[in-house]
Amino acid sequence: MKVQVDSHRCQGHTLCAMAAPDSFELSDIDGHSTPVSEDVPAGQEEDVREAVRSCPEQAISIS
Repeated sequence: MKVQVDSHRCQGHTLCAMAAPDSFELSDIDGHSTPVSEDVPAGQEEDVREAVRSCPEQAISIS
């Protein structure tokens, strides 16, 4: 599974990092999110799916 964050849609709500803290890191400047790694480690898939569902901007995609 791969995860991406659309930097233009992300508004820094930080919900993804709350749902999947090991998979997303937040900017110290504006709170915008980036994946720690594009490849989701085994065992973190459900947390990343929850992050996708919780993003109000629908900025996170998985494939």
